[in-house]
Amino acid sequence: MKLRPYQELNLQALRQSYRTGHKAPLFVGPTGYGKTVLFAHITRNAVDRGRRVMILCHRAELIDQIVNALRQVNITPCIVAPDQPEFDARVYVASVWTLHNRLSRYPTPDLLVVDEAHHAVQKTTWGKIMSFWPNAHRLGVTATPIRLSGEGLGEMFDDLVIGPTTQELIDGGYLSPVTVYAPSTADITGVKKRGGDYVLGELETAITKSGVVGDAITHYERLAAGKRAVVFCVSVEHAKAISNAFNQEGIPSESIDGSLDSEERKRRINDFRQGRTLVLTSCDLVSEGFDLPAIEVGISLRPTASEGLWLQQVGRCLRTADGKANAIILDHAGNTHRHGLPTDEREWSLQGRQKKEGKEKSDSVRTCKHCFACSPSAASACRECGEPFPIKARKVETRDGELSEVTKTTRKQRQRNDAATLEGLIELGRLRGYKNPVGWAHHVYHARQNRNYKETRYGR
Repeated sequence: MKLRPYQELNLQALRQSYRTGHKAPLFVGPTGYGKTVLFAHITRNAVDRGRRVMILCHRAELIDQIVNALRQVNITPCIVAPDQPEFDARVYVASVWTLHNRLSRYPTPDLLVVDEAHHAVQKTTWGKIMSFWPNAHRLGVTATPIRLSGEGLGEMFDDLVIGPTTQELIDGGYLSPVTVYAPSTADITGVKKRGGDYVLGELETAITKSGVVGDAITHYERLAAGKRAVVFCVSVEHAKAISNAFNQEGIPSESIDGSLDSEERKRRINDFRQGRTLVLTSCDLVSEGFDLPAIEVGISLRPTASEGLWLQQVGRCLRTADGKANAIILDHAGNTHRHGLPTDEREWSLQGRQKKEGKEKSDSVRTCKHCFACSPSAASACRECGEPFPIKARKVETRDGELSEVTKTTRKQRQRNDAATLEGLIELGRLRGYKNPVGWAHHVYHARQNRNYKETRYGR
């Protein structure tokens, strides 16, 4: 299990972070990046130096994925989870909830690896575990270093190391190209919020009354018939009802949730992987860390005010797989207009973000009225069907006699294109105030070189 070139670059960036005195870097890489592979190699290196490592995660499926990755680098870890035998080991993979009740049993780790690290703030169980070993070095990994409350992760991590963007991984052939459709969406006017997100009970009622379910099946049959789809639902009962609705239309479907025993859950997932089941419905079980490249379609029936949750969900569909040409997102929840496209470039910070005031609707997306596909706001025509968008008057910028339309997106892209060398990209990163301009520049430069190589070799 070798590291990919961009992972090698990020490994060096993390080592540099520790060398410069940081004890707790947080690594950010998009869903599908291969973060488990990255920290498996970091764990291997730590063990080779005689260090002890504790890896935190929070679901049975994630434990299995981590253990499998560690075995590929010749590590047999002790698993801290219910009904698992315990033995003295250099590496432990721990269920957060089990470890929290057994902390005094284990020696202080030299390195504490935190998977899905956006959960790690002081008041959570994750934070309490991390605080129990204050002298351990830390490594957090996440695709979305943001919490619904807007609070940052700076109280638990002291440096931010940024990996390539989703679009850069797509350009490099490491993730699937994605088309997002936003056909009819549920009317959630009046649905209250609690803790920053929509109240699930009220949300389920609104979704049920909206008629979106039937429309979701219609659009699946029109745009993605025969492809394996995951449906993101509001609740366990909602997931079961959606599964029944697909079955009634002759589309094989099953729901999964935490109440299923592990063997039944594995059977249903395997049936989906093998194509015996075409539609898998769930509430939260497949939102984070769920690694199943066979997913070709994501159907969103859960409106959320959480940008992180939205990105985690759509990211499940972007992994590459044999026979998979592209990923399709059917966004009946309107999340694209709240949070933008999954390929939008985002700037992260350990300090968090202020909550948005007023309307949530994003102005970075345009939906085609002809085919319902979503395109960036700067697009003059639909990226999917070519239908021209209505022309809106915009301010223009005049420079040296050249008249050109300028938007935030095109300006940033032009700046990046003008930076032809690695040194130029580093300087641009510094001018933009990026936390790690060197790491960002390396990723952009590598993706550009990889794209040029493909065009030279394959004529694309």
